Amino acid sequence: MASRECRSRVISLYKELHRLGRDYPDPAYNYHGKIRGLFEKNRHLTDPQEIENAIGMGEYIRNETLALYSLRKYRHLKRMYPQ
Repeated sequence: MASRECRSRVISLYKELHRLGRDYPDPAYNYHGKIRGLFEKNRHLTDPQEIENAIGMGEYIRNETLALYSLRKYRHLKRMYPQ
């Protein structure tokens, strides 16, 4: 049962990161390729603790990407309304 929950969490995290990568500001960075590589690298994990650590790293990447987008929007607004 726990493996199904982990699997669904991992798949939803991958889908969310893939959607976030559509708006990544630097196309030369290859965001989708790097995300896919990280998920494929951890494909063999079976220990629940290691899986949780990998999911935690994915959530950290998601949060950092969202922060990057927020910063980009803030900078754009700051340029639009100079003081």
